[in-house]
This record gives sequence, structure tokens and C-alpha cells, in this order.
Amino acid sequence: MTALPPAVIGDAQTSTFGWELLTDLADIGSRMAGHEGEARGARRVRDAFATAGLADPRIEEFEIPGWWRERSRLTITGTVGRTHEGPHEVIALPGSPSGTVEAELVDLEAGGYDAFERRNEELEGAIVMVSSETPEQADRWIHRMEKYSNAANAGAAAFIFRNHIEGGVPPTGEVGYNNRPGPIPAIGVSREVGARLARLATNHEETLTVRVETTCRNEPATSRNVAARVGPEHDDRPAVLVTAHVDGHDIGDGALDNAAGSAVVAEVGRLLTAVEDELDHPVQLVTFGSEEIGLRGAYQWVETHDRDSIKCVVNVDGAGSSRTLRVNANGFDTLEETFEATTDVFDAPLSTSSTILPHGDQWAFVQEGIPAAMTGSTSDSSGRGWGHTHADTLDKLDSRDLRDIATLIAEGVYRLADASTEVSGRSREEIEASIPEGYVTELKTGGRWPY
Repeated sequence: MTALPPAVIGDAQTSTFGWELLTDLADIGSRMAGHEGEARGARRVRDAFATAGLADPRIEEFEIPGWWRERSRLTITGTVGRTHEGPHEVIALPGSPSGTVEAELVDLEAGGYDAFERRNEELEGAIVMVSSETPEQADRWIHRMEKYSNAANAGAAAFIFRNHIEGGVPPTGEVGYNNRPGPIPAIGVSREVGARLARLATNHEETLTVRVETTCRNEPATSRNVAARVGPEHDDRPAVLVTAHVDGHDIGDGALDNAAGSAVVAEVGRLLTAVEDELDHPVQLVTFGSEEIGLRGAYQWVETHDRDSIKCVVNVDGAGSSRTLRVNANGFDTLEETFEATTDVFDAPLSTSSTILPHGDQWAFVQEGIPAAMTGSTSDSSGRGWGHTHADTLDKLDSRDLRDIATLIAEGVYRLADASTEVSGRSREEIEASIPEGYVTELKTGGRWPY
């Protein structure tokens, strides 16, 4: 039997509230951290919280190192003599400094650690290119930031990140994180441009020289979190946080990543208003700003709230690519068990993982030992798929998937807000000792190690 009343589940399965919010957020277009689009997105979420009947809907501002792209160009010199500067070919990566570099191109293919070690002597002063794929021999996803940091540490003069997804969609993604701007210019190129560069680089009769040009602005900006509440007002009862990030990248709509997550958060809050008097613990609904540039909104929340005020966190990211719920519980067994019970009663598919994952806003809580899970939906795409490109648009999603995921997360959160569900935290030392070795390497390489 479901914990939520049948009327609430029926409402969830016929609601258009979440899809309308998702549509509006996607139609804003760029919601880049610190830009006006992110501010518009925050206001739209706040208004949705108010319409849903949630208590105290509000926007909380905080300062960030902002970034604006202006112009990017890639020029192939020598026999081919070709220039790429259209947004379907080349874009600067957020956090990149301005700069012009002309040097030999070294293609490291998928950019594994072994490739950097094997060809280290060739990288000093070169322009390094890697793909968005993960090396076949790797036992985990190799993050873009690792590849960028390894290139910079090896003395490369510039960095090219080529997509492995076809269709003229160069990938974007932060390279500065806690060190904005990053040390060397960085651009993303489409699979098609990258394939041409890789082909030309294999011509051993002639060294391939390219010129990378980026013009960017790195200056202070304002980001914002949006929060509201449903349930009892008791200071001695820690809240269940349901979170997502409202920011996206400036090259597209960010429909799946992560307008969909913000829509699910608002919909979960709306559904729980029908059972507000039955909640033992309050439920705090929060959409964070600046996730894409280093989880800054989530860190802002952790730094400005008492740890004891949080029972657990359910973070929603990438929800809507299918009807299969995906839960990474980061080793917090109760969170995994709660969603297993939820999907069992709905006879719904579930994909779970308990490995500590330092990607997503939940990581800001997990690193402190606060119980937190990453939730979303599974996808058949390779890597990010359309994510972090201008093809992450509303037409890739289905309102039925969004409703199903919202229903399951609402049920799970309702169970977690019950006093009978005890969720135990862990110490920072326990978390540090539990992080897989590969992710320790990633966090240290990318300058994100918190211990």
C-alpha cells in the first residue's frame, strides 16, 4: 500500500503543474549562473512555490565569480587553412580566461590518466585535445575538469574538449571551479570539428598547428537560491530537503539539466500540501543557483544552516529522460531502502547505487556527513548525451515521464518525513574514508578536495 493517499497519487498522475513550470524555465533559454536568465528562472520558481501553496517562498542572493562568453575561434593553419567560429562548431568553456594561443595540437583521444603520462613530454606548450568519452579501461567516468587540470599541469597552453555526440553540438562545462578563471584558454568543439582535427593530427608528414582564441569576461556576479516549506513549524524537528539546481548553461535551454529537476521539486512540494498536517517533519523545497560552476548554491546553503536542522536531502538532477527512477544513496542505507520500498509498492523500475558520488548538489551535504541522495531517471545515452549542449531542449522530454518520477519522489519524501523513518548521518572522517580512490583522485586533481 502506498503511504500517500490515492487522491494525491491521482492528482500527481493528472497534473500539468510540473510540466508547465519545466516549459517556462526551458523557454527562458540561458540560465547561466549570475546572468539575468538565472534570475528569471529563480523568480519563476518562487512564483510556482507560491502558487503551489508552500509557506514562505523566497529568494536568497549570494555573490559568485561570474563569467560571460564573448567570442571564440579555432583556426587550422597549414595546408587545410580553415577557421571555425560558429556556435555549432566552437564555444569557450565557462571559467576560461581570454587568450590567443597558436601551437601544435596533441590529440589524447579520451584523455585518460595513462594517455597524459605516456605523452607528457609532448604537452609542454602544446594545445591538448581530448574527447568527452571516458576511456574504455577506466573504471569510472573521467570528468572534464580532470582532463583540463591534467593538461594545464602538464604545461599545455590551451585545451580543446571535443564532443563524442554527433550533430554539431559542441559541449560546454565549467573549467574554473574554485580557481576562476582557469589557468589556460579552453574551448569545446563539435564531434565533427573534433574528428577533423583528430584526422589531421594523425598525418605524420606535417605537424598540425592550430590557433585558439577566446574572449571572455570574468567578474563578480550575483546568484540565488529559492526556498519554501511545507509541513510543521517546529525548530526541534529537522527538515527533509528536496533540492535541484535552477541554473543551466548559456548556450541552450537546459531542459533536462536541470529545469526538469526544478519542476519536480515544485511539484513534490505542491503534492505534499494535501497531506501537510500528516507530516511529522517539515519538508524544505530548495532550488540552488550556480550548480554548474561548482555547486556554489548548495555550499552556500550548507554554510548558512545548522547541520542539525537537516534530516536528509533528496537532490533531483536529470529527472525526465525515462520513467525509471535512478537513486544514488551515497552509502546511506535508509535512503536507498526508502526508495526501494517506494518503487516496490508502485511496481515501478528502479536503478540504485550506493557509491559516494561527488557530482551534483547533494555532494555539498554528503561531504559533511549529512544523509543525501542524488535522484533522477536513467538514460540510454552515452555520457551526458544532449546535456551541456544547445540540444538539451524540451522536445527530448515527455510529460508522462516527469509525472511518474515526481510521483515516486513525492512518495519517497513523504516516507522520509515520517517520524518512524530514522536516517543516520556520518562523520566527515567516515565519509572521507569511504570515497572511492578514483573519486579521491578526481577531487584532488580538480582542486575540489574538501578534507
